[in-house]
Amino acid sequence: MKIIEYMERHDYEQLVFCSDPQAGLRAIISIHDTTLGPALGGVRMWPYRTEEEAILDVLRLGQAMTYKSAVAGLNLGGGKTVVIGDPNKDKSDALFRSLGRFVESLNGRYIICEDVGTTVPDMQNIRAETAHVTGLPLSWGGSGDSSAMTAFGVYQGMKACLKEAFGSESVHGRTVVIQGVGKVGSHLASLLRDDGANLIVTDVSLQALERARQEFGATAVDAGAIYDVQCDVFSPNALGAVLNRQTIPRLKCRVIAGGANNQLEEDPDAELLQARGILYAPDYIINAGGVVNLAMELTRYDAEQARAQTAEIYHTMERIITRAKVEGLTTAKVADMLALERINAARRVRKIYLKR
Repeated sequence: MKIIEYMERHDYEQLVFCSDPQAGLRAIISIHDTTLGPALGGVRMWPYRTEEEAILDVLRLGQAMTYKSAVAGLNLGGGKTVVIGDPNKDKSDALFRSLGRFVESLNGRYIICEDVGTTVPDMQNIRAETAHVTGLPLSWGGSGDSSAMTAFGVYQGMKACLKEAFGSESVHGRTVVIQGVGKVGSHLASLLRDDGANLIVTDVSLQALERARQEFGATAVDAGAIYDVQCDVFSPNALGAVLNRQTIPRLKCRVIAGGANNQLEEDPDAELLQARGILYAPDYIINAGGVVNLAMELTRYDAEQARAQTAEIYHTMERIITRAKVEGLTTAKVADMLALERINAARRVRKIYLKR
């Protein structure tokens, strides 16, 4: 992988490699774009097979955060961190405190929060070394776990897509496949169950599957067979790149709407979905509830205001669907255009000298 060439092609600002053998830390921080403000993005802990896999993931995730914040109307840029390691075996207080020191060295250009494989207590350890962290407990003046708000936003985007595909936003009686019933997937399953949806789920964790069966009355399916299930909505809520040339031809749904980041393996995969008549809700549009929740923590957290702002994802998704139809584009392309239009408008603002 030609890293610098990739960064130039996709307008990245910075890639930081972090190593602390004593603490067991092997991490990478990407800062994609800070035109609108400091980069905000979570820290994902995952046992990547290779360093190249970790680099590509952190780069793609950082760019998605830029676009997510831009379309959500936040004055924030995008970044991300990956920690190479197994979150079930390799975590320690020292590891996250060490990561906090690396974040502090960026002097506010990057604000860290939780993501896959990390938790609120991990953010508390990071906070011991830097103030540039969100997702802290409510008792600390933070917003707590943002996964519930992420799921609420996904649900809003899903309803907008259902209205377009079926003429009604109601999920009652609809069959929804949830790929991944972790933090976001479980909250989403709860919302869907309460409104009368039929749930089919899969997860690599047998414990998570059993919990979904017990709590939500869901039907469990093997992970390898999930793409072949007949359903109304396919909802990816695990890791990325699950929509690709191999899986898209197998799908039997009308709508794709989930909370996972970077669901498309490649940009042309959006065209494959469109050609099959499947309405795709761009992931960084409908999973923005979490970042909205976290961003509010940077001023003064207000749960009601965060929920109201997250509810606007419904109308954002409606606008994307309408523009895609009018201009003959994919919803993914329109989402990217909205993000870049806001970023480029900010770049055109004439700079004046501000004494500091």
